[in-house]
Amino acid sequence: MADAVDEMMSADRASGALGMEVLEHGGGRARVRMRVRPDMVNGHDVAHGGLVFALADTAFACACNSVAAPTLAAAAEIAFVAPARAGDELVAEAALRTSFGRNGIYDVTVRRGDQVIAEFRGRSHHVAREPR
Repeated sequence: MADAVDEMMSADRASGALGMEVLEHGGGRARVRMRVRPDMVNGHDVAHGGLVFALADTAFACACNSVAAPTLAAAAEIAFVAPARAGDELVAEAALRTSFGRNGIYDVTVRRGDQVIAEFRGRSHHVAREPR
């Protein structure tokens, strides 16, 4: 039987179109992988920041919804640490830091191998019913 994260990701056309793959999820944690394709680089020949953000956001969503579904992002920010380039395999690792009421704070680190590419922090909110 599929769990909430599997169901969410099976309907997530955006993450699927970007080639994201959920490596693991559960207990407020998740790991998601994406290879940077040539059509994902910007005019400076580095991975577009919005796509690195999308990878981190997907890992965040998987971690959040492994605890309580449906959970949505309430806010997020990212710090870009190093550039990624076409051909790089990026892995985003998300972890719950704290929860309070129906809210949570999650940190996500995006890496290429051992090198940190970006640090993301997201705030989640568990909604009472399925979003439209």
